[in-house]
Amino acid sequence: MIEITLNGAARAIDAPPDMPLLWALRDVTGLTGAKFGCGVGLCGACTVHVDGVAGRSCLLRMRDVAGKAVTTIEGLHPEGEHPVQAAWRELNVPQCGFCQAGQIMQAASLLAARPNPSDAEIMAAMDGNICRCGCYQRIVAAVRLAATGI
Repeated sequence: MIEITLNGAARAIDAPPDMPLLWALRDVTGLTGAKFGCGVGLCGACTVHVDGVAGRSCLLRMRDVAGKAVTTIEGLHPEGEHPVQAAWRELNVPQCGFCQAGQIMQAASLLAARPNPSDAEIMAAMDGNICRCGCYQRIVAAVRLAATGI
């Protein structure tokens, strides 16, 4: 059993220490918001927060997160009203939606660290999150809108 705080609640997760966090989230806890995209940390579809910082859950092992706070898209805001989530809806960012949980988690981590980022800072922070539909202009606009605290 590996103990973590998952979306604000203490959890003991029955998973091997070398199991990727992504699979523990999806297969053991049933939280499917983080998606498997590439498996090597390049696409960002599996992005979650570990102690408030964006991380790729496909690369993190359960032993890496033991005793830490893990937040998934399901735990970002109980009603889906985090400013980033609200901005995403306001600007109709998603097209297919597959990457959006990872995009939102990356953006929320950025805004927690830099509440008023420049466009260059937004693009640099979001650079590792791939959107196969090419929604990048709407993503940057939504991060900018979320920074206003809509």
